[in-house]
Amino acid sequence: MEIARAAAGLFVRHGLRATRAEDIAQAAGIAPRTFYRYFATKEEAVAPLYAAGAQRWVAAVREAPAELPVPQALEHAVRRTLTPGIGVSASSWEWVRTLIRLAETSPALGKVWAEVCRDSERMLAEVLGERGAGGAGSGPVSGAGSGVGSGVASDVDNVAAEAEAEADAGVGAGAGADAEAGPAVTAAAAMPAMPAMPAMPVVTAEGRFTAAVASAAVRTAVEAWVASEAKANGAAGPTELALRNLRALGGFPWEGQP
Repeated sequence: MEIARAAAGLFVRHGLRATRAEDIAQAAGIAPRTFYRYFATKEEAVAPLYAAGAQRWVAAVREAPAELPVPQALEHAVRRTLTPGIGVSASSWEWVRTLIRLAETSPALGKVWAEVCRDSERMLAEVLGERGAGGAGSGPVSGAGSGVGSGVASDVDNVAAEAEAEADAGVGAGAGADAEAGPAVTAAAAMPAMPAMPAMPVVTAEGRFTAAVASAAVRTAVEAWVASEAKANGAAGPTELALRNLRALGGFPWEGQP
């Protein structure tokens, strides 16, 4: 995540084309070979930020009050993750807008964004299955979506704060990009051991379709806002657009296909 924050800061300040993998490594305080131990390309470096936001959305659906029907649980999660001011500043949403706009203009970064969205959809299918939606099987979900962090916008909050501090202090771009997270990974750091993954829960075709519908409602709302110049906390912000999309699905059989 330290590398991802450094990459995001450089992409936002200087643009994707002007940023090299070596620049990201320098900003993160690591050797280039360490960078390539974690990421094959500079575009992949922001995948943890994208994934944190997607996982935060899935976690919010899981944590919605159990008594809420699925449509209301989804709306609850939208408000918890997309509303500026709930753990995320409105100014940081502008950084999010820039990062997702870059994904719209770069095929390589767009591929990273698409893969994160696909993985999030799979996790959402499992979570909705726990709530009995879409005919998905019940059971424990894999560790992929549990214990998530603060989300892409919250992490971009750190990037934005660091950039502002650099500007105030007159520090060059990229310096201190990992200050918030502590010492950077050293060149000698080993890759963490991957834990054994538990058996994946059964998700039916209906469950996958239900998750795809819910995911598309939220993803397209965020992407529509990103393509506009609307304020994040206004009537055309991501929260209101996502709620509008979900409410347009009023007749959708969330609890399972008839």
